[in-house]
Amino acid sequence: MPEISVEHITKCFGTVVALDDISLDIECGELFFFLGPSGCGKTTLLRVLAGFYVPDAGRVMNSGKDITTRPTHKRQVGMVFQNYALWPHMTVAENVAFGLRQKKLPQQLIEERLFASLTSVRMEQYANRRPNELSGGQQQRVALARALAVRPRYLLLDEPLSNLDAQLRNEMRTEIRRICKENQLTTVYVTHDQKEGLSIADRIAVFSRGRVEQIGTPIEIYKRPISRFVAHFIGESNFIEGIVSAEMDLFWEIKTSLGPILGVQPNDMAPLHPGDHVFLSIRPEAIRLRDECIDRNAFVGILVGISYFGEVAHYDFSCNGINFKVSELNPRHLEISSSSQSIANIRPEDVLILMR
Repeated sequence: MPEISVEHITKCFGTVVALDDISLDIECGELFFFLGPSGCGKTTLLRVLAGFYVPDAGRVMNSGKDITTRPTHKRQVGMVFQNYALWPHMTVAENVAFGLRQKKLPQQLIEERLFASLTSVRMEQYANRRPNELSGGQQQRVALARALAVRPRYLLLDEPLSNLDAQLRNEMRTEIRRICKENQLTTVYVTHDQKEGLSIADRIAVFSRGRVEQIGTPIEIYKRPISRFVAHFIGESNFIEGIVSAEMDLFWEIKTSLGPILGVQPNDMAPLHPGDHVFLSIRPEAIRLRDECIDRNAFVGILVGISYFGEVAHYDFSCNGINFKVSELNPRHLEISSSSQSIANIRPEDVLILMR
């Protein structure tokens, strides 16, 4: 039985449909991400799970029990906000123990949980400091410790790393996953940052305009998106319009302005038929620049721009008036002058056929 089930949830604010008939299941101990652009509904659904909003239709189930109208303080939920929401006049220990004291637990139990929570986030040595004496990453750890101290059944994280610099975000991603897994917490994490989701999530739900576009593991979402929106939002992709020609072995041949291109179709899409209008999605890192054709999908063109970033270079490759983005690790084409001829090779299994 799933730890959390969302069943046909709809939520409107006036004439704006924030959530449109959303259903999904989150398993016990899973680190589940809501990922999408601003205004897509991900934070609204998180607030429904927290009990801050009551949906207009549908229900929320927790281990088989309907909690749709249950108030927040009776849901055994831990919440970490974007701005941490720490009391500035309290010490770290007082902040973490605040929820425990509200529950009027025995002092010995409060001290045990306080120490366990601070140890879990590696902040026990900062117990007597105040928030303004901590870095952003340390304040984030305190907010996590406070949520853990009350022993929640599930943990909700609302853009928890958005206020941190790039290096701290990278460090805290790993720490959040460690903390959640060590405490066997079912966790729902809201973000618009693709790298956060791809690097630490067990599964991801990609949101768009109040609906869920796709649910899957990070690898499934990135390697096999089922819509043009998902392919565009998660990472970068080159898109080419075409018409289905014929099925060839394990691939489909698509007629395009570049000539025939072989590609594959996601497993959960409707069957293709000759004559269907489709989009081809090709990741920049899937394109190999060579001096000769070594695969069935090979196109002669020119490099019209190069951006060098040390470990990786991004190229603008033009073929028959169509521009491709190409990424290359440990780049070796830097000495090629702009407008030099090259050949782009793409494996058919790296060409994804999308209907929309």
